[in-house]
Amino acid sequence: MPATAANDVDVAEQSWHYLERSKVATTLETNLENGLDPAEVANRQQQFGSNELTVKAGKPAWLKFILQFNQPLLIILLSAGLIKALIGEWLNASVIWGVTTTNAIISFVQEAGAEKKIDALAKAVTTEATVIRGGKKLRVPSKELVVGDLVTLTSGDKVPADLRLIKVRDLQIDESGLTGESVAVEKELGQSGDLVLPQETPLAERDNMAYAGSFVTFGQGSGIVIAIANKTETGKISQLLDRHIDLTTPLTRKFNEFSQNWLLFVLGMATLTFAVRLGRPVPAGVSAFKEAVEPAVALIVGAIPEGLPAVITVTLAVGVSRMATRHAIVRKLPAVETLGGATVVCSDKTGTLTENQMTVQEIYSGGESYSVTGTGYSPEGEIQLNQLPINVSQSPTLQECLQAGLICNDSHLEFKDNNWIAIGDPTEGALIAAAKKAELSQQVLEKSMPRLDSIPFESQFQYMATLHQTPTGKVLYVKGSVESVLSRCGSSLDTQGNPAEVDREQAHHQVDEMAKQGLRVLAIAKKVVPESQNSVNHSDLESGLIFLGLQGMIDPPRAEAIAAVQACQTAGIQVKMITGDHIATAKAIARRMGFRKTKHNRELVAYTGAQLAAMDKNELAEAVEAGSVFARVAPEQKLRLVEALQLQGEIVAMTGDGVNDAPALKQADIGIAMGSGTEVSKEAADMILTDDNFASIECAIEEGRSVYKNLLKAISFILPVNGGESMTILLSTLLGRELPILSLQILWLNMLNSITMTVPLAFEPKSPGVMQQQPRSANEPLLTASRIKRIIAISLYNWTVIFGMFEWVRQADWGTIELARTMAIQALVMGRIFYLLSLSQLLPSLIAKFSGSKEEVSGAPALGVGIVLAVILQIIFANSPFINGIFETAPMNLDQWLICFGVALPMIGVALSVNRFDPPN
Repeated sequence: MPATAANDVDVAEQSWHYLERSKVATTLETNLENGLDPAEVANRQQQFGSNELTVKAGKPAWLKFILQFNQPLLIILLSAGLIKALIGEWLNASVIWGVTTTNAIISFVQEAGAEKKIDALAKAVTTEATVIRGGKKLRVPSKELVVGDLVTLTSGDKVPADLRLIKVRDLQIDESGLTGESVAVEKELGQSGDLVLPQETPLAERDNMAYAGSFVTFGQGSGIVIAIANKTETGKISQLLDRHIDLTTPLTRKFNEFSQNWLLFVLGMATLTFAVRLGRPVPAGVSAFKEAVEPAVALIVGAIPEGLPAVITVTLAVGVSRMATRHAIVRKLPAVETLGGATVVCSDKTGTLTENQMTVQEIYSGGESYSVTGTGYSPEGEIQLNQLPINVSQSPTLQECLQAGLICNDSHLEFKDNNWIAIGDPTEGALIAAAKKAELSQQVLEKSMPRLDSIPFESQFQYMATLHQTPTGKVLYVKGSVESVLSRCGSSLDTQGNPAEVDREQAHHQVDEMAKQGLRVLAIAKKVVPESQNSVNHSDLESGLIFLGLQGMIDPPRAEAIAAVQACQTAGIQVKMITGDHIATAKAIARRMGFRKTKHNRELVAYTGAQLAAMDKNELAEAVEAGSVFARVAPEQKLRLVEALQLQGEIVAMTGDGVNDAPALKQADIGIAMGSGTEVSKEAADMILTDDNFASIECAIEEGRSVYKNLLKAISFILPVNGGESMTILLSTLLGRELPILSLQILWLNMLNSITMTVPLAFEPKSPGVMQQQPRSANEPLLTASRIKRIIAISLYNWTVIFGMFEWVRQADWGTIELARTMAIQALVMGRIFYLLSLSQLLPSLIAKFSGSKEEVSGAPALGVGIVLAVILQIIFANSPFINGIFETAPMNLDQWLICFGVALPMIGVALSVNRFDPPN
């Protein structure tokens, strides 16, 4: 076999669908009847490998753990611990290293479970295949297929590789996972039996091709393998996933920016502190270097919010738990916050916004237009005329139109897992459901009108016909495309079943009106044949048909998805539909769902994949802003659209359920997969909707916004303590005073005390009106101007409490340096309790409750537990001899506790003041 046949990517991507099958066979050196010789198969397997996707090796666990320390703030803490160890203070060093290791372990656990996206793709194409080799039919594992193999397909098969079809018989393939097409695609080879398509034909319209991972829903066929493994269309998607690096989330970007800025400040202050203390005289026998290291390390430890990463993790984990109760499973913690900041939701159509069940919604019969209520394959619903329900038995032509759709049919409906499903073709399932709404029974009709013969649907004729023995004689029923059926009709029936002339102009007008709504239209007719006729041929259908009517169907939007789209748009979030389906259908669904026109256009703007492919970077940027619907979109184009939106500064959430969605799901700031979707999409996503309900996205966004607000509360609570500690260390050093707080005591405050008092903020309920607010700016920093003012104000108060209490107790007759430090810390903690209450929604909720509000007070238990636990820890901190020995603290009596409480009371006024210019809720 020529090397280029298997290795030339351009040939694999562009040539096969527009080459004649004889040319394909010649290029791949195979036989159209007998396939490859077994010896040649072995050679090709050895040369080109197996039909399996290659998997990129992940990082080893030990390397992933080490990389958790690759954070600027943790590196500085590790260095501070190393300095303490070098000067012989091993206890301090061990505590500092223990804190940093704890943070690393938390992060490592959250990221446990290596990437499985490519493994899932490999499973998607692992199956068995029927091949012809050396003229013999064999059943072999799909991984043993080679380029040039002759593969046969039958109903129920999974396509094992990319094939150029050479024979088809009523072949229909479900390619929705790859192309997004909502119904099975009818494959055809034209009247010549060797269809050649233009080179630019989109993947979803290549009728002479079958692609790996798709499913055969009806008919038979055979084809030559033209691509295996990574060179299949599914394989190309795996390479897109493999090539693309994970993006950082808005939260991690902001936290990294904050860390870098804070790091520069900390290093500058620590250097100043070290230099000042190093320049001061020290007693004889005391190391000046060692004396200078303690305040510098204390400032580093005090300024770095060691507990913040743990608090952020817990807050996100609480958000994950809450989302799980609302049918959204989060796979990656930062996705919680990211979803709350989403400005655009890009949604696939089929199965996400729609029911993924074809439904007849309009019928034209006997000169009247009827509407059909209900969705999916459920028999619940009714036939209406002028919005009023009718008795179908009083409209004989309509009844026969429904009856024809019911028995000129090879499918049936089943009730399974509390849901009606179509066994067979979805279009035929819709016809059965419509007839059931008129109380017609498929089983009863099949018994009273047994089928004698049939002509299955064939693409070149575009119709299906069945011959039946009825109580009044033999009747031929036909259903198919409007063009094929209406042209064969010589008459029609009026409403009461009386013969009438065919009004072709009116019928085509009805077809146009249905098409504008995105409906797929089938024409239905009948023909009375002689009693002697027991079979049906195409010649019987050339003329003389009696037109019974039209049935228009669509995969309708979910009712709850419509409400969710409206809620998202009210919250300032753009919703865009990106689908592989036809543009007319996509636009019709968008209109039904109330997609708003963009700020740039008064009309709903839609683009096709072909139009997008012809656009340059600037044109694409304009299109993604202007458009609401993007149809017939290839996987690479979905990726381009998401990237273009991100370049516009948008925070993009992408939903999907098919293989073709996986690269875009991974590229998006947050990828959302459907629970019933492919394993590929689930593994590529950050979040999975267990109920496949777009409405759950709205709930998840609401939770995400609440989580972000709670994170800001945590930052506003933790950083003022670090600020107060840092100011205390720096000013004490500059003034040449004893340190009011030591590095180990700072670690106690920053880890145990901060975490126990901050974690309750993670359980704060959502703020009122959170979904009426516009999305926050993607560029908004964690520390806004008002938030910085808050932190500075509270930090100044904390510094005043620590420094003032320390100096006053130390100079008192009953005071010692250990007691002074202990009381300074206790006064600080009591002040923090009041400050915590000012940030929480507990007090406003209680006030509202006493004012007659029926809203439930939530978050109170967590807040109470956090405060009680903090008080207990502080009692242990002061009165446990063991802790006294480690942290150099001293026991306190009741009077001293009351003094600390009194000093903390002014925090109430300070907190209320800062809440005026920086509201916490």
